[in-house]
Amino acid sequence: MLFTFALLASLVSMPNDMIPAALARYENVASYQTTLRVSHGRSNDIIKYFYKKPGFIRMEFVTPHKGALLLYDPTTKRVRLQPFGNTKAFSLTLKPDNPLVKSPSGHRVDESDIGTLLGRVLALQKQGQTTAAGEEHVGGKSTVLVNVEGKQGFTLDGTNRFLLNLDAATLLPVQVRTYDGAGRLRETVLMDDLEIDIPFDEQFFKP
Repeated sequence: MLFTFALLASLVSMPNDMIPAALARYENVASYQTTLRVSHGRSNDIIKYFYKKPGFIRMEFVTPHKGALLLYDPTTKRVRLQPFGNTKAFSLTLKPDNPLVKSPSGHRVDESDIGTLLGRVLALQKQGQTTAAGEEHVGGKSTVLVNVEGKQGFTLDGTNRFLLNLDAATLLPVQVRTYDGAGRLRETVLMDDLEIDIPFDEQFFKP
């Protein structure tokens, strides 16, 4: 507990180092699983998300499209969409930029992992400023609240500001809020029950 508070205090004192530090931590993560709770306008999605480097992805939809299964294989660079879960009837094999498998905010399946997210935040940070906004409890966890905002209205794919809650112990994001150039909330992503370094078999990510 004391270590966590000391880490949090040191990070708050040097906000520009937080995102590179989070990326460095993520580089040592081999796999993870979480429940994504995504709010985008009137859309509210709940997705069980599984990831294994170098890029295997499995998404099990809870709401909407309950039971649908989406798999991404980085070796073939193809997405497998199975509308009825493990049943292969009516399944589709698609490119990751196909609109059928993009999120409401336009994110591609193959660019949906934590590493890609932190990379985008770092890119905006280089064109803006970063401030630490103290501590905030999210999902029962102590988090460092970090604000990254593009200068003079600069946007990255329509995003001018990231507001991140980084886990004080792991530095991995617990919650991410994105805003457009007018300050409007675009999307909120909450990562519930994040677990890292799960020993997934590669067959878990196969049709």
